[in-house]
Amino acid sequence: MPSADTARLPNAPAVPRAGAAMVARRRLADAAARWVVTAGGLATIVSIVGILVFICFEVYPLLRPPRVERSAAFPLPAEGREFAPATDEGQSLLGVLTVGGAVRFVRLADGSATQALVLPEVGTAHITTARRVGPTGLLAGTSDGRLLAARVSFDVRRGDGVRAVEPRVVAAGVWPLALDQAPITLLAASQPDENGVVAVFVAGDGAVQLYAVSQRQDLFGNVQRSQSRATLALPTAARPTTLAVSTNGRRAFVGTADGHVRYWDLTDRDQPRLVDTVDATGNPAVGVTAVALLIGDQSLVVGDAAGRVSTWFPVRDAAREHGWRLQRVHVLPPHGAAITAIAASPRDKRFLTADAGGEVRLQHATTEQTRLTFTGGQSSVEAVAFAPKANGAVVVAADGAVSGWQLFDPHPEVSLRALFGRVWYEGYERPAYVWQSTGGTDDFEPKLSLVPLIIGTMKGTLYALLFAVPIAVLAALYTSQFSHPSLRNVVKPTVEIMAALPSVVLGFLAGLWLAPTMERIVPATLAMMVVLPLMVFAAGLAWGRLPVTVRARLRPGTEVLVLMPLIVVGVYLCVSLNDTVEQWLFGGDFRRWLLQSAELRYDQRNCLVVGFAMGFAVIPIIFTISEDALSNVPQRLISGSLALGATRWQTAMRVVLPTASPGIFSATMIGFGRAVGETMIVLMATGNTPVLDWNLFTGMRTLSANIAVEIPEAPYGGTLFRVLFLAGLLLFVVTFAVNTLAEVVRQRLRRRYQQM
Repeated sequence: MPSADTARLPNAPAVPRAGAAMVARRRLADAAARWVVTAGGLATIVSIVGILVFICFEVYPLLRPPRVERSAAFPLPAEGREFAPATDEGQSLLGVLTVGGAVRFVRLADGSATQALVLPEVGTAHITTARRVGPTGLLAGTSDGRLLAARVSFDVRRGDGVRAVEPRVVAAGVWPLALDQAPITLLAASQPDENGVVAVFVAGDGAVQLYAVSQRQDLFGNVQRSQSRATLALPTAARPTTLAVSTNGRRAFVGTADGHVRYWDLTDRDQPRLVDTVDATGNPAVGVTAVALLIGDQSLVVGDAAGRVSTWFPVRDAAREHGWRLQRVHVLPPHGAAITAIAASPRDKRFLTADAGGEVRLQHATTEQTRLTFTGGQSSVEAVAFAPKANGAVVVAADGAVSGWQLFDPHPEVSLRALFGRVWYEGYERPAYVWQSTGGTDDFEPKLSLVPLIIGTMKGTLYALLFAVPIAVLAALYTSQFSHPSLRNVVKPTVEIMAALPSVVLGFLAGLWLAPTMERIVPATLAMMVVLPLMVFAAGLAWGRLPVTVRARLRPGTEVLVLMPLIVVGVYLCVSLNDTVEQWLFGGDFRRWLLQSAELRYDQRNCLVVGFAMGFAVIPIIFTISEDALSNVPQRLISGSLALGATRWQTAMRVVLPTASPGIFSATMIGFGRAVGETMIVLMATGNTPVLDWNLFTGMRTLSANIAVEIPEAPYGGTLFRVLFLAGLLLFVVTFAVNTLAEVVRQRLRRRYQQM
């Protein structure tokens, strides 16, 4: 009869084979898990690096320097001086006004002449000065004291794949300016509108005259013309050298040989008022040689005989008779020779300056930068003009040499100073940090300072963390060290579920319910921050003095249930006494008291609302991580502390908190990153006003909210588009730096307390 061991022998090999298969499956599962985890980690790293590379790729064009390329160079026939050069949008034709009154058109590609259209009103006189007004207007002064107006346009025709440009000149009017038929030596005029033309000119005797003409059509089609004339009085020694008139005809600027610029108000055309006179050069021997108004008619560019260039605009001054003064705002790098011509860009705040040595510079008024420098010829530059799209320039030298240039400068408004420094913008009384990317008109001056957005981001994050960190960390400490296990099993999952609440819901509630509610009970809200902690502290002291028989009726760790009704009572008392406290302390109106006593305004959607709403979103993250760190403190440390006679509170503060400090610090930094990147709550709970203050009762605009608001309307590839990507890059860098710092600190704290 076989033994038991012998009977099991046939089945003995089956056990090792089954074990080997199980081990093989486990190894395969481990390898698959390892590959999946590794692939997931690598994919995360690649994704983050890819996002960073993409953001940098979009930001890089802001750092790319501008460039210029010569597109044409040829001489004009020697017929005397040329005036008012202009090109079509495609920069294929150039039109210049000659002394004889003909508008000569030549091809920029080779300098060949196409045609010449003569102004018939010139007659036997000749042109002495001319100005371009608007996109098509041309005004010229003659040797016999007349003003000739014409429209010069370029008609584009396309057919059979061929693009043809046909120039056209249409006479628009003739007005006698100089009563004695003296030649007009200088001329500046407004753009013609329903009120006609306002012209400031200097006749042969050196007198500066203001001439306004308007024509209206009545119901029967009859044209009624009216005109007025006034003299702009100048000192005897102040010989006028250059003129400028605003587009609407309400301002005039006269530059003189003694280095002064005079600012005139032409609102009343019969009696123009001298608003201000400024010394633009600082030296009576250095005269003003050229002036030009930039787009928008606010900034005046002034060039002098020493080659210096500066921009000025009116600033309010209550001490002045007319309430305004002309203020030097921007000073640009000087030329090496006298300024002979200035041309303003039709698209932005750039302008061209040319000097007697043939050098031409492309400059930007707001950033005070010289964007490009190129040579217009061997002789003095007679005239310079932008292409209609401001992507090209034409330079006419005194010897008749013409040069065409392609300008590649897509982001002139951006510089380190414009993004992070104080800039004096048009209409402001002093330099300031301002974000205002768009305006109602094309002549708006972009204000792209990121400082208000950075301050707003830090402001919202700070107030949110001030509310969230103490509550979250102390709640985690109580839950892990003092609460009853049954209560802990309810509290922790509930708080963790709070993290799943969409931020858009929190922002919706904060903006539409919390903000107006808090506006009605601001004193009560502020009182709660003081009253509730004091009530809880007093209740704790009172609980500790109760007899043990009374305290024993509650299970240890459930004492917090006693505080909840007390907190509800405290909130009710604060809200009930709100009107009484407001009347007693703040004269019945907290908002008015705040404005009058502290000069602080109260906005309905402010940082107090954002602090509560965003703090509510951050609390679950900080609480969960902090509670895990506190619960993972070795029990032997806690037991040893209690065994040595320490109380539960002493053990928690001196043993548990230091040991768990790395995890608590990490939780705080993760909460910081969550608050910095929050978009919807800030977008819906604040006024989204990029203000630059730390006032608790005003709103702000953060970097993330600004991106969400403006990126849908930012033109692709434009300056605003790329500046918003730069804001995203700043958020990326800040988050990376904070996380790196948090990890370094966490590792140091961990090494410090790991030996406990």
